[in-house]
Amino acid sequence: MRQQTLTLLSCRSLNASVYELILAGAEEMRAGQFVELSVPGFYLRRPISVADSEEGRLTLLVKEVGEGTKKLCTLQEGARLDVLTSLGRGFDLSARSPLLVGGGIGCAPLYKLAKDFVAAGVRPRAVLGFRNAEEIYYAEEFARYCDVTVATDDGSRGVKGNAVSVAEGIPHDRFYACGPQIMLRAAAQKLGEGEVSLEARMGCGFGACMGCSIVTVNGYARVCKEGPVFDAKEVVW
Repeated sequence: MRQQTLTLLSCRSLNASVYELILAGAEEMRAGQFVELSVPGFYLRRPISVADSEEGRLTLLVKEVGEGTKKLCTLQEGARLDVLTSLGRGFDLSARSPLLVGGGIGCAPLYKLAKDFVAAGVRPRAVLGFRNAEEIYYAEEFARYCDVTVATDDGSRGVKGNAVSVAEGIPHDRFYACGPQIMLRAAAQKLGEGEVSLEARMGCGFGACMGCSIVTVNGYARVCKEGPVFDAKEVVW
C-alpha cells in the first residue's frame, strides 16, 4: 500500500452510468489490484478496481451508484486526489488458454489482465456480459488484446444470454471472472479451474477493520487483503 496524490487528467462518459477516469502520478499496479479514493466532501474512501496502470497513468472505470461516485465522476481535469494505491492481491498469469469473463462494471479489471497476458505472449479470449446494448463499454478496447464475445441479457447486441452461459462453450484451461456475485458463483460451478475477483463494502481497504470478511474453505478472509482475487474453489458461496 502507498498513499499518493494523483492528478485527474481526464474524465469521460462511456455510457449512462460508467465513466473513465485517467489519473497521473501513480505507481505501477498489478491486474486485479484496487485503489481507495478519497472523494472531497465524503468521509469514507471509495474502493475502485484498476482497469489499467501504465507509465505513471492509472485508468479507473467508475460506475455511478451513489452520491460519492457521482461526485467523483463530476470532478474537473486537474483535480488532485488522495489515493491509496497497490491494494489487494491481483490475478496470476499461469494460464496458457485463459478465458476472461466479465459482468457489467466487473469487466473493468479484466482489461489490464488482457494486456498483461498479451505482454506475456498469450492472447486470451473474453466474454463481456451486459444487460443490454446501451450498457456496453470498452468492447473495442478489449478487442485489441482479446478474441471478444459480447453477451447481452436481452439479445440487443452480440449473443443473447448471460456471460457464464456463453463462456461454457469456449475452450479454456483457466478462467478469470469479475462481476455480480451470482455470476461468480455460477462461474465457479460451471467453468472449472479459475479465479474470481470479489466486490465488498470496505471500511479501510487494507485489512484493519475486518468489515469485508468472507468465508472460505480455509476460514475467514478479508476481501481487501487476502483478495480481492481468490481461487474460485476457495470461496464458500
